[in-house]
Amino acid sequence: MTTASPYSAEGVQAKVKEVLARLDTELSQFKYAQEFERRTGVPKSYVALGAGGIAFLMIFFNLAGQLLTNGISWLYPAYASFKAIESPSKEDDKQWLTYWTVIGFVQMIEYFSDILLYWFPFYYLFKTLFVLYLALPQFRGAEFIYSRFLRVYLLDAEKDIDAQADKFKSKFDSATTQFTAAATKSD
Repeated sequence: MTTASPYSAEGVQAKVKEVLARLDTELSQFKYAQEFERRTGVPKSYVALGAGGIAFLMIFFNLAGQLLTNGISWLYPAYASFKAIESPSKEDDKQWLTYWTVIGFVQMIEYFSDILLYWFPFYYLFKTLFVLYLALPQFRGAEFIYSRFLRVYLLDAEKDIDAQADKFKSKFDSATTQFTAAATKSD
C-alpha cells in the first residue's frame, strides 16, 4: 500500500484527521467537553475549532478585538498561575511571575501609545499572537523578552525604583498616620 503525498488531497485529509484525533484526545481530559459532546452529539474537536475560528475572525475584523485579546492575556495565564501556586514545583512559579512582569510592561507601553497603535492594521491580531507567544509554555516568550530586554533595564533602574518606592511609602505612612490621628481626635 502506498502512502499519499502530503501535498495531495488525500494527504491533507489524512493530516486533518490526525490533528482532529489528537485534539479530541487532548479535549477528552476535560469533563465539560466530554459532557457537551455527549449531550449535543457534536464532536468536541469541532466545537473547539469552531469557537477558535470565531474568536480569530472577531479579532481579525476587530469585533470586540480588545476584549478578546485582553481576555486571552488574562484568563488562561491567571488560571495557569493559580495552578503554579498550588503545585510544589517552583519552576512554573518563575514562568508565570515572568509572564506577569512582561505583560505588565507591555500593557503600560500600550496604554501610552494606544492612540497610535489603534491605527495599525490588524493590531489586535498581532497583539493576540504576541500574547500567545508570551503565555504558552512551549514558546517561553516571556522568559526570552524578560532576559533579553526587561531584566537589563530593571537591574539598571532597581536602585532608583526602590528609592522612589521608599519615598512614596514614607509619605503614605505619614498621611495615614495624620488621617488616623485626625479621625480618632474627632471622635
